[in-house]
Amino acid sequence: MNKTGIVIILLCFLAAIATVLWERRKVRKTIEEIERMLDAAMTGSFSEATFDESQLSALETKFAHYLSAAETSSRNVAQEKDRIKTLIADISHQTKTPIANLLLYSELLMEETLPVSAKANMEALYNQSEKLRFLIDSLVKLSRLENGIISLSPQRSALQPLLQGIAEQYAAKVSEKGLSLQLQDTDAFAVFDFKWTAEALANIVDNAIKYTEHGTIRISAVSYEMFARIDISDTGSGISESEQAKIFARFYRSNSVRKQEGVGIGLYLARQIISGEDGYIKVASVPGKGSTFSIFLPK
Repeated sequence: MNKTGIVIILLCFLAAIATVLWERRKVRKTIEEIERMLDAAMTGSFSEATFDESQLSALETKFAHYLSAAETSSRNVAQEKDRIKTLIADISHQTKTPIANLLLYSELLMEETLPVSAKANMEALYNQSEKLRFLIDSLVKLSRLENGIISLSPQRSALQPLLQGIAEQYAAKVSEKGLSLQLQDTDAFAVFDFKWTAEALANIVDNAIKYTEHGTIRISAVSYEMFARIDISDTGSGISESEQAKIFARFYRSNSVRKQEGVGIGLYLARQIISGEDGYIKVASVPGKGSTFSIFLPK
């Protein structure tokens, strides 16, 4: 091979190397640019207007458009959440006073000397007003949880003060109905938000009392390696196997208990709270013999 041929081969080889190096440089530049876009998006400072599309590769341009759309979507979600927050606050504020007045005037009228039929009507009015108050309060709490307006703050705490508080809260209601409430002392610990977990347990205990005509409500806890389990047992009407998967649905009420007061939101709210703490709820029940709700909380 003559010298000219060798030179041509060397030039082609050098050109190939230069092309590879240039392509590598372009790839590295593109990666660096995408990394910079991601950093800007993570800090909330990304803006497509800061990029010159004529100097970007097709991949960078598409990625810039994607991040811009994601940023817009994020802003829209934040604005929608603010609107929901305002709406919930307005509902809570605007309904609180009228419902309180309904309850107050109903109580005052029931203290008056009224015909039997009128007194029965006033008691019905009071009960329905109380039911409306409970429903609105529950819906406001639920909406705040679901929209992230209220965040749970789980901390590792002893379960005994939590369970003791629930037992004391419902002692009078249990006594009025002629039931027995038994609390088993425990030294178990778990990670939970005290206020909201108390709300969840209160809803379950309230249901247990409501659907138990005779017998006992038992509250206990046991500790495992990864979880602590709280059991709330009753000797009430029980839940059929076909309905056990439905009772945690929003507004679900069994046909067998529709005569009882309730709006079908307590168990749904309880599950939302416990799930938000990385826990879960199970139910075991035998119709006519009672139910046990087991709440598992992480340790």
